[in-house]
Amino acid sequence: MFDILSKTIQSISVIPVPNERKEMLQPLIDYVQSKVNSKEEIRLNFICTHNSRRSHLSQIWAQTMAFHFKVKNVFCYSGGTEATAMFPKVGETLVNQGFEIQKLSEEQNSVYAVKFNENQHPIICFSKTYFDEFNPKKHFGAIMTCNNADEGCPMVFGAEARFPIKYDDPKAFDGTELMNEKYAERSLQIASEMYYVFSKIKNIV
Repeated sequence: MFDILSKTIQSISVIPVPNERKEMLQPLIDYVQSKVNSKEEIRLNFICTHNSRRSHLSQIWAQTMAFHFKVKNVFCYSGGTEATAMFPKVGETLVNQGFEIQKLSEEQNSVYAVKFNENQHPIICFSKTYFDEFNPKKHFGAIMTCNNADEGCPMVFGAEARFPIKYDDPKAFDGTELMNEKYAERSLQIASEMYYVFSKIKNIV
């Protein structure tokens, strides 16, 4: 891990996860553990309406925590019910928290390479629908990170399981004095919950 990111994770490790959130996260823990037990690949697709903020934060932190806790064969994706763009403040927030991000294209819907370790493959991020060709078509868990996506997608085709793990949208604070604080706060909340999930996984030797 990069030094700043390691320090961020140390601070995350002491953030308490409320009991009601632990109950919400338990089915995801059980799903990941079942995959580990059967030595199957673990594919997680984090879904939000526009695939611009919460779903990207969740994808990136889940992949990072899987590496941190040495849970192997974890592949994290994200998508939306429609494609827009990864909001720039998301990348800025993650850089401040210790990630290294390279912008690979200058299109309206830019592609980013997000690294948490200098020797690990980067996480490729851009806005896409959850059923985009980039994402898995079957044998994956669908994590619904917002109300609209959860209500608007009664079925996620190809998903083995579905987990409603919803987060408040930091977009509500765009253009306000609280914007930086609220994006950092949401990122750390998601990070603390992904930390909790992967800390509970028992690796099979």
